Amino acid sequence: MNNTDKVWLITGSSTGLGRALAQAVLERGWRLVATARQPEQLKELSDRYPDRVTTIALDVTKPQSIRQAVEAALHTYDRIDVLVNNAGYGTMGAIEEVSDDDIKRQFDTNLFGALNVTRAVLPTMRKRRSGHILNLSSFGGVAAVAGYGIYCASKFALEGMSEALAQEVKPLGIKVTIIEPGAFRTDFRGRSLVISEHTIADYTETSGKAIQRTQANNGKQPGDPDKAAAAMIQVVESENPPLRLALGEDAVNIITQKLASMKAELEAWKGVSIRTGFEEAKASVG
Repeated sequence: MNNTDKVWLITGSSTGLGRALAQAVLERGWRLVATARQPEQLKELSDRYPDRVTTIALDVTKPQSIRQAVEAALHTYDRIDVLVNNAGYGTMGAIEEVSDDDIKRQFDTNLFGALNVTRAVLPTMRKRRSGHILNLSSFGGVAAVAGYGIYCASKFALEGMSEALAQEVKPLGIKVTIIEPGAFRTDFRGRSLVISEHTIADYTETSGKAIQRTQANNGKQPGDPDKAAAAMIQVVESENPPLRLALGEDAVNIITQKLASMKAELEAWKGVSIRTGFEEAKASVG
């Protein structure tokens, strides 16, 4: 793959990390398929870089929209070298509080949207025996947090899919990286956040306080979206990119704590865990 001639497709390019990455890609001279549900929000990019950006309407929750967007991208550029599944949002509320419809919408966007876009792009990457897929997860895709249970569940599922996908496509020359951001100064905790209208008093001290902290910290997040974009570009340019990349000191610290907790618990209960086999099976192993 020629680093100077990549074609990127980024979902959710209108705001947040997707917009920062889109801008960084164009500043480096690459070509971009910028997508959004409302492509008019991308006019500034197309006006500034008319020769290198194509804007396309894409709603990742609609399979026909996905097919049409990928076909249009391939008609324009004949290939997609880097796919960034960035479109997504957060839902907050205790597991018992969030409505069925909100749960479905969360998974339709964060999991099935990324899954279906990936499946639509994979044939062209397989044909070329090259490509890189970046799936935007979260530290919440590793460590679940009270109040974010449904969101975290969608990201846990995305990480499982991505980890398996990486093994399936590695022999085909295709790379997969899961991006795990912490708190970045975007609309994620503001306009893009859906908070359950139904509340249960018993969850005031857990999910309720989590919602209060999230709202209070909106606009004060420590992460710089432009620096996150630069880190993602560094991953794509790497000969040996990681399967997972945490972004932000908060993400690194939370994931580190989660891994340490898992290891400690595994060791503490190891005896119970391994005493669950048939005796003859243990004898044959010994």
